[in-house]
Amino acid sequence: MQAQLLEFLGNHWILFMALGVILGLLTYNLIIGDKGSVDPMGATALINQKNAAIIDVRPAADFAKGHIINAVNIPMNGFKNQTAALGKYKDKPIIVNCRSGSQSQAACHVLRKAGFPEVYNLKGGVMAWENANLPLTRKKR
Repeated sequence: MQAQLLEFLGNHWILFMALGVILGLLTYNLIIGDKGSVDPMGATALINQKNAAIIDVRPAADFAKGHIINAVNIPMNGFKNQTAALGKYKDKPIIVNCRSGSQSQAACHVLRKAGFPEVYNLKGGVMAWENANLPLTRKKR
């Protein structure tokens, strides 16, 4: 039995390497994947208790259709060049959101590299915010 297993492993070593990589990535995702993310209820707690700033990285047209109250719109296409404008928020938590949570993850990475200590991605983005029946506004700041 053991000889057959070793023979099988020898004949299919590429598949076993792929299995090892996949298991490693899954483990990494389980341990670190949600670090730095917050759900809509956690975001409201940060906003209410720690006066967190909200940065919306959606295009201006989407932002105008509805956004989280007091959010600042900095579209993703020029985000790297505008991180200096966010310096006034360095001493408080920052919640970054987009439509679904994927673009805002990249923006969080940029902010962390720029030295912002407490940056959170809104899991599920504005769609999750709406699904949690939390309010959006169309008013400009």
